[in-house]
Amino acid sequence: METRKVQVTGGSTYTVSLPKNWATANNVDSGSTVEFHAEKDMLLLTPKRENGRTEGELDISGLEGEELRRAVMTMYVSGFDVIRLTTGRMAAEQRRTVRDATQGLVGLEVIEETADEMVLQDLLDSSELSIENAVTRMQLVALTMLEDAVEALVTDDDALANDVAERDDDVDRLWFMTSRVFRTVLRNPTAANEIGFPRETIYDMQSSARQLERIADHATKIAELSLEIDEIPETAAAPLRKLHTEAAQIPETAMDALLTADGDEAVERATQARLQMKTVDELARQVDTEIHGFDAHLAQVLGLVIDSLTRTGDYGTNIAESALQKAAPRP
Repeated sequence: METRKVQVTGGSTYTVSLPKNWATANNVDSGSTVEFHAEKDMLLLTPKRENGRTEGELDISGLEGEELRRAVMTMYVSGFDVIRLTTGRMAAEQRRTVRDATQGLVGLEVIEETADEMVLQDLLDSSELSIENAVTRMQLVALTMLEDAVEALVTDDDALANDVAERDDDVDRLWFMTSRVFRTVLRNPTAANEIGFPRETIYDMQSSARQLERIADHATKIAELSLEIDEIPETAAAPLRKLHTEAAQIPETAMDALLTADGDEAVERATQARLQMKTVDELARQVDTEIHGFDAHLAQVLGLVIDSLTRTGDYGTNIAESALQKAAPRP
Protein backbone atom coordinates (compact mmCIF):
# COMPACT_ATOMS: atom_id res chain seq x y z
CA MET A 1 0.00 0.00 0.00
CA GLU A 2 1.23 3.48 -0.88
CA THR A 3 0.19 6.69 0.80
CA ARG A 4 0.03 10.24 -0.55
CA LYS A 5 -0.44 13.53 1.22
CA VAL A 6 -3.38 15.64 0.03
CA GLN A 7 -2.48 19.20 -0.89
CA VAL A 8 -4.59 22.26 -1.66
CA THR A 9 -3.85 24.31 -4.73
CA GLY A 10 -5.49 27.55 -5.75
CA GLY A 11 -7.10 27.81 -2.36
CA SER A 12 -9.93 25.33 -3.07
CA THR A 13 -8.67 22.41 -5.18
CA TYR A 14 -7.51 19.24 -3.48
CA THR A 15 -4.71 17.43 -5.34
CA VAL A 16 -2.84 14.17 -4.85
CA SER A 17 -0.12 12.54 -6.97
CA LEU A 18 -0.51 9.15 -8.64
CA PRO A 19 1.96 6.29 -8.03
CA LYS A 20 4.31 6.21 -11.03
CA ASN A 21 4.35 2.41 -11.33
CA TRP A 22 0.55 2.29 -11.51
CA ALA A 23 0.39 5.14 -14.03
CA THR A 24 3.01 3.51 -16.25
CA ALA A 25 1.32 0.09 -16.10
CA ASN A 26 -2.00 1.63 -17.12
CA ASN A 27 -0.65 3.98 -19.80
CA VAL A 28 -1.56 7.09 -17.82
CA ASP A 29 0.63 10.04 -18.78
CA SER A 30 0.52 13.82 -18.77
CA GLY A 31 -2.71 14.86 -20.47
CA SER A 32 -4.44 11.50 -19.89
CA THR A 33 -8.00 11.49 -18.58
CA VAL A 34 -8.92 9.36 -15.58
CA GLU A 35 -12.29 8.57 -14.00
CA PHE A 36 -13.21 8.87 -10.32
CA HIS A 37 -15.93 6.69 -8.81
CA ALA A 38 -17.28 7.54 -5.37
CA GLU A 39 -18.49 4.62 -3.26
CA LYS A 40 -19.37 5.65 0.30
CA ASP A 41 -16.04 6.53 1.97
CA MET A 42 -13.97 5.21 -0.96
CA LEU A 43 -12.86 7.03 -4.10
CA LEU A 44 -11.86 4.68 -6.89
CA LEU A 45 -9.68 5.79 -9.79
CA THR A 46 -9.56 4.12 -13.22
CA PRO A 47 -8.06 5.08 -16.59
CA LYS A 48 -10.72 6.35 -19.00
CA ARG A 49 -11.46 3.84 -21.74
CA GLU A 50 -12.07 5.19 -25.23
CA ASN A 51 -15.22 3.20 -26.06
CA GLY A 52 -16.06 1.87 -22.61
CA ARG A 53 -15.65 -1.72 -23.80
CA THR A 54 -13.06 -4.33 -22.91
CA GLU A 55 -11.70 -6.61 -25.61
CA GLY A 56 -10.12 -10.02 -25.15
CA GLU A 57 -8.34 -12.21 -27.69
CA LEU A 58 -7.99 -15.99 -27.55
CA ASP A 59 -6.03 -18.32 -29.83
CA ILE A 60 -8.28 -21.35 -30.33
CA SER A 61 -5.83 -23.41 -32.40
CA GLY A 62 -6.28 -27.03 -31.38
CA LEU A 63 -9.48 -26.36 -29.42
CA GLU A 64 -12.66 -28.15 -30.44
CA GLY A 65 -15.89 -29.53 -29.05
CA GLU A 66 -16.57 -29.07 -25.35
CA GLU A 67 -13.12 -27.59 -24.72
CA LEU A 68 -13.78 -24.80 -27.23
CA ARG A 69 -17.28 -24.26 -25.92
CA ARG A 70 -15.99 -23.85 -22.35
CA ALA A 71 -13.31 -21.44 -23.57
CA VAL A 72 -15.95 -19.17 -25.11
CA MET A 73 -18.03 -19.31 -21.92
CA THR A 74 -14.98 -18.47 -19.80
CA MET A 75 -14.22 -15.39 -21.89
CA TYR A 76 -17.87 -14.31 -21.59
CA VAL A 77 -18.06 -14.82 -17.83
CA SER A 78 -14.73 -13.02 -17.39
CA GLY A 79 -16.49 -9.85 -18.57
CA PHE A 80 -15.06 -9.19 -22.03
CA ASP A 81 -17.43 -7.12 -24.16
CA VAL A 82 -15.66 -8.09 -27.40
CA ILE A 83 -14.18 -11.59 -27.78
CA ARG A 84 -11.79 -12.14 -30.67
CA LEU A 85 -11.17 -15.82 -31.48
CA THR A 86 -8.20 -16.44 -33.78
CA THR A 87 -6.50 -19.43 -35.40
CA GLY A 88 -4.44 -20.25 -38.52
CA ARG A 89 -7.57 -21.28 -40.40
CA MET A 90 -10.87 -21.83 -38.64
CA ALA A 91 -12.53 -25.17 -39.31
CA ALA A 92 -16.25 -25.42 -40.05
CA GLU A 93 -16.74 -27.54 -36.92
CA GLN A 94 -15.09 -24.84 -34.79
CA ARG A 95 -17.45 -22.23 -36.23
CA ARG A 96 -20.47 -24.41 -35.43
CA THR A 97 -19.24 -24.95 -31.88
CA VAL A 98 -18.70 -21.22 -31.33
CA ARG A 99 -22.19 -20.40 -32.67
CA ASP A 100 -23.74 -23.06 -30.43
CA ALA A 101 -21.88 -21.62 -27.44
CA THR A 102 -23.11 -18.08 -28.13
CA GLN A 103 -26.71 -19.31 -28.22
CA GLY A 104 -26.34 -20.40 -24.61
CA LEU A 105 -25.07 -17.00 -23.44
CA VAL A 106 -27.31 -13.97 -22.88
CA GLY A 107 -26.53 -11.04 -25.19
CA LEU A 108 -23.55 -12.57 -27.01
CA GLU A 109 -23.62 -12.51 -30.83
CA VAL A 110 -21.20 -13.24 -33.67
CA ILE A 111 -20.57 -9.86 -35.37
CA GLU A 112 -17.65 -10.66 -37.70
CA GLU A 113 -16.11 -13.69 -39.41
CA THR A 114 -13.03 -14.18 -41.56
CA ALA A 115 -11.03 -17.24 -42.60
CA ASP A 116 -8.91 -17.09 -39.45
CA GLU A 117 -11.05 -15.16 -36.97
CA MET A 118 -14.48 -14.86 -35.33
CA VAL A 119 -15.46 -11.79 -33.35
CA LEU A 120 -18.17 -12.02 -30.70
CA GLN A 121 -19.73 -9.04 -28.94
CA ASP A 122 -22.01 -8.63 -25.95
CA LEU A 123 -24.83 -6.46 -27.30
CA LEU A 124 -26.44 -5.79 -23.94
CA ASP A 125 -25.69 -2.59 -22.04
CA SER A 126 -24.93 -2.99 -18.34
CA SER A 127 -27.77 -0.62 -17.47
CA GLU A 128 -30.19 -2.97 -19.26
CA LEU A 129 -29.21 -5.97 -17.14
CA SER A 130 -31.27 -6.82 -14.07
CA ILE A 131 -29.44 -9.29 -11.90
CA GLU A 132 -32.42 -9.35 -9.54
CA ASN A 133 -34.77 -10.37 -12.36
CA ALA A 134 -32.28 -13.00 -13.52
CA VAL A 135 -32.00 -14.56 -10.06
CA THR A 136 -35.76 -14.44 -9.56
CA ARG A 137 -36.22 -16.19 -12.90
CA MET A 138 -33.64 -18.80 -11.89
CA GLN A 139 -35.59 -19.45 -8.71
CA LEU A 140 -38.85 -19.96 -10.60
CA VAL A 141 -37.35 -22.27 -13.23
CA ALA A 142 -35.17 -24.31 -10.84
CA LEU A 143 -37.92 -24.97 -8.29
CA THR A 144 -40.46 -25.76 -11.02
CA MET A 145 -37.96 -28.20 -12.51
CA LEU A 146 -37.57 -29.86 -9.11
CA GLU A 147 -41.33 -30.19 -8.66
CA ASP A 148 -41.78 -31.66 -12.13
CA ALA A 149 -38.84 -34.02 -11.67
CA VAL A 150 -40.38 -35.52 -8.53
CA GLU A 151 -43.75 -35.75 -10.29
CA ALA A 152 -42.12 -37.53 -13.24
CA LEU A 153 -40.51 -39.95 -10.79
CA VAL A 154 -43.63 -40.92 -8.86
CA THR A 155 -45.90 -41.09 -11.94
CA ASP A 156 -43.37 -42.68 -14.33
CA ASP A 157 -43.80 -39.81 -16.80
CA ASP A 158 -40.79 -40.04 -19.14
CA ALA A 159 -41.93 -37.12 -21.31
CA LEU A 160 -42.01 -34.81 -18.29
CA ALA A 161 -38.61 -36.08 -17.16
CA ASN A 162 -37.07 -35.26 -20.54
CA ASP A 163 -38.66 -31.81 -20.46
CA VAL A 164 -37.07 -31.11 -17.06
CA ALA A 165 -33.61 -31.97 -18.41
CA GLU A 166 -34.08 -29.61 -21.35
CA ARG A 167 -34.94 -26.70 -19.05
CA ASP A 168 -31.56 -26.91 -17.33
CA ASP A 169 -30.07 -24.93 -20.23
CA ASP A 170 -32.30 -21.95 -19.33
CA VAL A 171 -30.94 -21.91 -15.78
CA ASP A 172 -27.36 -22.22 -17.03
CA ARG A 173 -27.80 -19.20 -19.34
CA LEU A 174 -28.99 -17.08 -16.42
CA TRP A 175 -26.19 -18.40 -14.20
CA PHE A 176 -23.54 -17.41 -16.72
CA MET A 177 -25.12 -13.96 -17.02
CA THR A 178 -25.13 -13.34 -13.25
CA SER A 179 -21.50 -14.50 -13.04
CA ARG A 180 -20.59 -12.10 -15.84
CA VAL A 181 -22.33 -9.21 -14.09
CA PHE A 182 -20.51 -10.03 -10.85
CA ARG A 183 -17.09 -10.08 -12.50
CA THR A 184 -17.92 -6.91 -14.42
CA VAL A 185 -18.65 -4.90 -11.26
CA LEU A 186 -15.45 -6.17 -9.67
CA ARG A 187 -13.48 -4.88 -12.65
CA ASN A 188 -15.46 -1.73 -13.39
CA PRO A 189 -16.79 0.28 -10.41
CA THR A 190 -19.22 2.26 -12.61
CA ALA A 191 -21.05 -0.93 -13.63
CA ALA A 192 -22.54 -1.35 -10.14
CA ASN A 193 -24.06 2.13 -10.37
CA GLU A 194 -25.47 1.36 -13.81
CA ILE A 195 -26.98 -1.91 -12.61
CA GLY A 196 -28.44 -0.23 -9.54
CA PHE A 197 -27.08 -2.34 -6.68
CA PRO A 198 -24.04 -2.05 -4.39
CA ARG A 199 -21.26 -4.51 -5.15
CA GLU A 200 -21.91 -6.38 -1.90
CA THR A 201 -25.53 -6.97 -2.92
CA ILE A 202 -24.45 -8.18 -6.35
CA TYR A 203 -22.12 -10.64 -4.63
CA ASP A 204 -25.03 -11.95 -2.52
CA MET A 205 -27.15 -12.31 -5.67
CA GLN A 206 -24.42 -14.16 -7.55
CA SER A 207 -23.74 -16.45 -4.59
CA SER A 208 -27.44 -17.30 -4.33
CA ALA A 209 -27.68 -17.83 -8.09
CA ARG A 210 -24.98 -20.48 -7.71
CA GLN A 211 -27.15 -22.34 -5.21
CA LEU A 212 -30.16 -22.18 -7.54
CA GLU A 213 -28.04 -23.51 -10.41
CA ARG A 214 -27.11 -26.48 -8.24
CA ILE A 215 -30.76 -27.09 -7.38
CA ALA A 216 -31.54 -27.19 -11.11
CA ASP A 217 -28.71 -29.69 -11.59
CA HIS A 218 -30.22 -31.96 -8.93
CA ALA A 219 -33.66 -31.60 -10.51
CA THR A 220 -32.10 -32.79 -13.77
CA LYS A 221 -30.45 -35.67 -11.91
CA ILE A 222 -33.79 -36.76 -10.42
CA ALA A 223 -35.42 -36.55 -13.85
CA GLU A 224 -32.68 -38.74 -15.37
CA LEU A 225 -32.96 -41.23 -12.49
CA SER A 226 -36.71 -41.48 -13.04
CA LEU A 227 -36.02 -42.82 -16.54
CA GLU A 228 -34.21 -45.82 -15.02
CA ILE A 229 -37.18 -47.18 -13.10
CA ASP A 230 -40.90 -47.80 -13.51
CA GLU A 231 -43.63 -46.32 -11.32
CA ILE A 232 -42.64 -46.51 -7.67
CA PRO A 233 -44.80 -47.93 -4.82
CA GLU A 234 -47.24 -45.52 -3.19
CA THR A 235 -45.57 -46.19 0.16
CA ALA A 236 -42.56 -44.33 -1.22
CA ALA A 237 -44.36 -41.86 -3.50
CA ALA A 238 -46.25 -40.02 -0.74
CA PRO A 239 -43.20 -39.58 1.55
CA LEU A 240 -41.07 -38.41 -1.39
CA ARG A 241 -43.68 -35.80 -2.31
CA LYS A 242 -43.72 -34.60 1.29
CA LEU A 243 -39.91 -34.49 1.42
CA HIS A 244 -39.87 -32.46 -1.79
CA THR A 245 -42.43 -29.99 -0.42
CA GLU A 246 -40.43 -29.38 2.76
CA ALA A 247 -37.06 -29.21 0.99
CA ALA A 248 -38.24 -26.83 -1.76
CA GLN A 249 -39.75 -24.51 0.84
CA ILE A 250 -36.29 -23.71 2.23
CA PRO A 251 -34.86 -21.99 -0.88
CA GLU A 252 -38.27 -20.41 -1.49
CA THR A 253 -38.29 -18.81 1.97
CA ALA A 254 -34.59 -17.97 1.77
CA MET A 255 -35.06 -16.16 -1.56
CA ASP A 256 -37.91 -14.14 -0.04
CA ALA A 257 -35.46 -13.13 2.69
CA LEU A 258 -32.77 -12.22 0.17
CA LEU A 259 -35.02 -10.05 -1.99
CA THR A 260 -36.90 -8.14 0.70
CA ALA A 261 -35.71 -4.63 1.53
CA ASP A 262 -36.91 -4.91 5.14
CA GLY A 263 -33.94 -5.99 7.27
CA ASP A 264 -36.01 -7.36 10.16
CA GLU A 265 -38.22 -9.35 7.81
CA ALA A 266 -35.16 -10.70 6.01
CA VAL A 267 -33.65 -11.95 9.26
CA GLU A 268 -36.94 -13.56 10.31
CA ARG A 269 -37.42 -15.41 7.02
CA ALA A 270 -33.78 -16.46 6.71
CA THR A 271 -33.85 -17.86 10.24
CA GLN A 272 -37.07 -19.70 9.46
CA ALA A 273 -35.47 -21.25 6.37
CA ARG A 274 -32.43 -22.44 8.32
CA LEU A 275 -34.54 -23.99 11.09
CA GLN A 276 -36.65 -25.86 8.54
CA MET A 277 -33.65 -27.95 7.55
CA LYS A 278 -34.13 -30.04 10.70
CA THR A 279 -37.54 -31.16 9.41
CA VAL A 280 -36.03 -32.08 6.04
CA ASP A 281 -33.30 -34.18 7.67
CA GLU A 282 -35.86 -36.05 9.78
CA LEU A 283 -38.09 -36.74 6.77
CA ALA A 284 -35.10 -37.91 4.72
CA ARG A 285 -34.22 -40.48 7.39
CA GLN A 286 -37.83 -41.72 7.47
CA VAL A 287 -38.04 -42.15 3.69
CA ASP A 288 -34.62 -43.80 3.63
CA THR A 289 -35.87 -46.35 6.15
CA GLU A 290 -39.01 -46.94 4.05
CA ILE A 291 -37.07 -47.88 0.90
CA HIS A 292 -34.74 -50.40 2.54
CA GLY A 293 -37.17 -53.24 1.81
CA PHE A 294 -37.39 -52.46 -1.92
CA ASP A 295 -35.56 -54.10 -4.81
CA ALA A 296 -31.82 -53.25 -4.66
CA HIS A 297 -31.78 -51.16 -7.86
CA LEU A 298 -34.96 -49.28 -6.93
CA ALA A 299 -33.65 -48.61 -3.42
CA GLN A 300 -30.38 -47.29 -4.83
CA VAL A 301 -32.14 -44.92 -7.24
CA LEU A 302 -34.51 -43.62 -4.58
CA GLY A 303 -31.58 -43.17 -2.20
CA LEU A 304 -29.97 -40.84 -4.74
CA VAL A 305 -33.27 -38.95 -5.08
CA ILE A 306 -33.44 -38.50 -1.31
CA ASP A 307 -29.88 -37.18 -1.34
CA SER A 308 -30.73 -34.64 -4.08
CA LEU A 309 -33.78 -33.39 -2.20
CA THR A 310 -31.77 -33.07 1.02
CA ARG A 311 -29.07 -31.13 -0.82
CA THR A 312 -31.78 -28.80 -2.14
CA GLY A 313 -32.57 -27.90 1.44
CA ASP A 314 -28.86 -27.39 2.15
CA TYR A 315 -28.53 -25.03 -0.82
CA GLY A 316 -31.52 -23.12 0.50
CA THR A 317 -29.80 -22.63 3.85
CA ASN A 318 -26.79 -21.24 1.97
CA ILE A 319 -29.10 -18.66 0.36
CA ALA A 320 -30.45 -17.89 3.83
CA GLU A 321 -26.90 -17.19 5.01
CA SER A 322 -26.45 -14.73 2.14
CA ALA A 323 -29.73 -13.07 3.10
CA LEU A 324 -28.55 -12.69 6.70
CA GLN A 325 -25.28 -11.13 5.55
CA LYS A 326 -27.13 -8.76 3.25
CA ALA A 327 -29.43 -7.68 6.11
CA ALA A 328 -26.59 -7.21 8.60
CA PRO A 329 -25.67 -3.64 9.61
CA ARG A 330 -22.87 -2.09 7.58
CA PRO A 331 -19.73 -0.85 9.39
